[in-house]
Amino acid sequence: MKNTCLHQAHIDAGAKMVDFGGWDMPINYGSQIEEHHAVRKDKGMFDVSHMTIVDLIGNEAEKFLLKILANDARKLSDGKALYSTMLNENGGIIDDLIVYKRGDNNYRIVVNAGTREKDLAWFEKQIVDFDAEISERSKLAMIAVQGPNAIEACLTALPKDIATQLSELKRFAAIDSENYFIGRTGYTGEDGVEILISEDNAVELWGKLLKAQVQPCGLGARDTLRLESGMHLYGQDMNDDITPLECGLGWTVRKEDFDFIGSDALTALRAKGITRKMTGVVLTERGILRHGQELIDDSGLTGVVTSGSFSPTTEVAIAMAIVDKNMGENVKVQIRKKQLPVKLMKLPFVRNGQSNI
Repeated sequence: MKNTCLHQAHIDAGAKMVDFGGWDMPINYGSQIEEHHAVRKDKGMFDVSHMTIVDLIGNEAEKFLLKILANDARKLSDGKALYSTMLNENGGIIDDLIVYKRGDNNYRIVVNAGTREKDLAWFEKQIVDFDAEISERSKLAMIAVQGPNAIEACLTALPKDIATQLSELKRFAAIDSENYFIGRTGYTGEDGVEILISEDNAVELWGKLLKAQVQPCGLGARDTLRLESGMHLYGQDMNDDITPLECGLGWTVRKEDFDFIGSDALTALRAKGITRKMTGVVLTERGILRHGQELIDDSGLTGVVTSGSFSPTTEVAIAMAIVDKNMGENVKVQIRKKQLPVKLMKLPFVRNGQSNI
């Protein structure tokens, strides 16, 4: 398995390590629940150096993004970030990603770790028609610091000039300096940053964040945090066979100049009629919701759980599911040999640290 540059720091901290898409990554440092609450109530940090970072430059870099992304890269100004899906010809989702604009025809893209080879191959296939080039930045580490007190902790751990910029940084914007690339973004539903830094300096920054009392958190807490916040996980809540119109990501699809890979398929789907939708699910009895469980209402309409878990913030079992768009209110989930009642609700389950259930 591959290791990040922070691997030894995780071992030293007593992390339980697991195989995550070929990477040896921390699932927790003793208590996933405590790590989850640390991010919701205070601050925590995640090693996400397994994520794939690529830089895109060239005279037609923007034109390239307009072709491969469903969202509109023209909305970006320098130093801003954009979330988007990237689709195949059938409108299915190849991946979701964040793209940062660094300057004229100069972008940085962060894609999922598990889709690295597929994404890079897709980039290389499509870019041949454009005056642009893409390069992977494999020597950059990435640390996500998240929580209501995350920014305050980072101000003490970063150099003064960077801290000054960070204190004024808006959400979905970035600091782009020689040694630090910092996006005010994240995957937890809380405020915070994702810090891209050279591998040579990442261990030192991790240590400074520890001294600032930032709780190390594993991928287990990251998953329950993103689920509570209604954030999609690639391979479960979306994949190559699900369009953004069907899984709650229609807002990432631009409505003007509708000419990108997959746009014809989305136009045809709209004309035919969209038959399924993404929804939140809450189990009203004891039990755990898991990926793949079937849902059914009293008229026979069905759905399937895409992501599910116990929610530490709300203290109930929650899930995201794709269901028939006309599914009624009287819904049950099949758990082993039992059918248990569930409540459907609009996502997210948790906003600003407070339960919506």
